[in-house]
Amino acid sequence: MKALKKIIYPLHDAQKRSLRAYFNLLAAGTAAQAYVLDAFTPFTLMPDATAALAKTCAATSEMLKRAVKDYPKPEFGINRTVIDNKPVPVTEEIVMKKDFGALLHFRRDTKRHDPKVLIVTAMSGHYATQFRDTVTALLPNHDVYIVDWENARDVPLSKGSFGLDDYIGYVQDFIKAAGPETNLIAVSQSTVPVLAAVALMAAENAKNQPLSMTLMCGPVDTREAETAVTRFAKDKPLTWFSDNLISTVPKGYAGAGRSVYPGFLQLAGLLAVKPTAHIKAHMKLFNHLTRGDDKKADEIKKFYDEYLSVCDLSDKFYIDTIEKVFMKHELANGKMFVNGKKVEPEKIRKTALMTVEGTADNITAPGQTVAAHPLCSGLSADQHRHYLQKGADHYGLFSGNRWQQEIMPRFAGFIRQNAKAQGIKYAPIAYVIEPGRWIPANTNNPSGLLSKSPAFKN
Repeated sequence: MKALKKIIYPLHDAQKRSLRAYFNLLAAGTAAQAYVLDAFTPFTLMPDATAALAKTCAATSEMLKRAVKDYPKPEFGINRTVIDNKPVPVTEEIVMKKDFGALLHFRRDTKRHDPKVLIVTAMSGHYATQFRDTVTALLPNHDVYIVDWENARDVPLSKGSFGLDDYIGYVQDFIKAAGPETNLIAVSQSTVPVLAAVALMAAENAKNQPLSMTLMCGPVDTREAETAVTRFAKDKPLTWFSDNLISTVPKGYAGAGRSVYPGFLQLAGLLAVKPTAHIKAHMKLFNHLTRGDDKKADEIKKFYDEYLSVCDLSDKFYIDTIEKVFMKHELANGKMFVNGKKVEPEKIRKTALMTVEGTADNITAPGQTVAAHPLCSGLSADQHRHYLQKGADHYGLFSGNRWQQEIMPRFAGFIRQNAKAQGIKYAPIAYVIEPGRWIPANTNNPSGLLSKSPAFKN
């Protein structure tokens, strides 16, 4: 098994390179056919049929190339926003660079004073650009920072290992670098290390403790709601994960020799969850290409250019997460230690807590994230807030219409209300919030009462 672990990654790499050469040759042939057919269409007896065949050949060529292409790390591509109905330039800048990740800032060319928001992205296979929609929606009324994790295969072996404790240390460093009055957003896997980082800062009475943290669709206590993900982690011994999912980065990469959970294995797992949906999507893409519907085709290509772009995870981080979060539930059990220091969420006093879950989330089901509230028993009643978004799946909580129209305005109101209670004033906004699933301050029964969250102006 150990020998197999070493060759899985090199075998995959070699196979992909050989298939790429073969498929690209086929693609070139079909592209040439498309060119010839298109060039001679006006002179044929059946121009419509010939044109359709040309489009089919061109579509086939593109599908073949997409099947074996490398999907590089995408760009955020955010160079402007709109503030007070006026276009404002945005510049992406690196605030802090570390071996396994960086803190980015989307600096707006404005003097407007808005809340500072730091998005701590999940280290779960996809790049931080998966949160492009999150950033875009926040920018008009927030000063936005984001954590951008590195692909482990690109980190030289000489830089050492990277585990869950290291992740938590990075989060603390990034919070300090972002500066005072920061509001955190943690999504999915990042919720546990973010809560741990804030708890450690509170125990030390550190400077720049965040004003608030919003935990979204995260596995704070996976025992509260079982999913296919939790069953997968629960039904296997820890050695199974290291024996079957960890491989070694081959030569040709900066991180050659590093043990990782490869991105291609993670992607295979993601695609296996809804294979029919992905097949249908690519059939639609092919049909759009053959019909010349470039706009619809580009929408699908844009989605999959992001979705199929994955990165390797450090083996230690992945195994730590499986063991400490999904198997032993150390944070929820009060038994989590980071570099010898006990994590005590009950010591958090200065950082208000909001949690967000979606009724259609089959990855982190409702109940897992709201479990953070009783852990943070040191907060006052008005520092607790929970929102349950009807109809939202895992990804719909931080992207798309529900994020933009339902969740983000509630988040914006929450952090401004919390800041106002502490005497901090920001530029005004006016979000009209419809009646929603706010859970009141009484977190002993965080499953029930509905109340209106009013429109808020600072």
